[in-house]
Amino acid sequence: MKCVSLACLLLTTLVSSAFQLPSGSEQCVVGVADGWNSSHVTLSRFEKKGGAWRKVGDDWKGRLGSKGLVWGRGLHPVPAGAVLKKEGDARSPAGVFDLGGVWGIHKSVKKHPKTFYHQVTSRDLWVEDGDSEHYNRFLTLDREPSTPWEKKAQMVQDDYPHSLKLFIAHNAPPKVVPHGGSSIFFHIWRRDGAAATAGCTTMSEDRLRQIIAAVDPGRRPLYVLLPRAEYEKLKPVWKLP
Repeated sequence: MKCVSLACLLLTTLVSSAFQLPSGSEQCVVGVADGWNSSHVTLSRFEKKGGAWRKVGDDWKGRLGSKGLVWGRGLHPVPAGAVLKKEGDARSPAGVFDLGGVWGIHKSVKKHPKTFYHQVTSRDLWVEDGDSEHYNRFLTLDREPSTPWEKKAQMVQDDYPHSLKLFIAHNAPPKVVPHGGSSIFFHIWRRDGAAATAGCTTMSEDRLRQIIAAVDPGRRPLYVLLPRAEYEKLKPVWKLP
């Protein structure tokens, strides 16, 4: 039994050590939580200069899923036997993820010219139905939603915390696992941070706007979210900021 356990540990170490942040990435937001069951996170922003990661500005606070974290589906390897995020588990996905486009209720936002931005209307959907072929995808109808399914999938327009959001590419196309977790974003926190989330990472509007303004798609921005113990263990292995 000890030999088997040792072999598994060695295999996990080898798999983890084979992964490093993509060499083309020069921007990274790092989130560190106290533990797997914490809904609080400390966030930092980094940029790579001269081949080395350098912090930009000071740290700030954010909120995570009400039940904490669980391994997500992103760029990173998942430890053998690890529990993975599922739809509705109220946990934020841990790991390394690309950062995608921006959605909001405003006509425009301050952003890099190449950053995708879409002003949300009543015809816009984000599919959280794990049985749908469109699961965890953004859709725009050519008419107003009419069926119960379409109305349930409508993106929120009249809720301040969801008035601006940046996509975190967990379980994202083209490799979407049914029921593997959907609609994960950076967005504005609720009740000034007094409330946890259903799985997103939230923060003040000012901080979110700073991230959106700084993100440059050409520099492959990433989000690294881990419990503190995992972050410290993987930082030298994965070459984390």
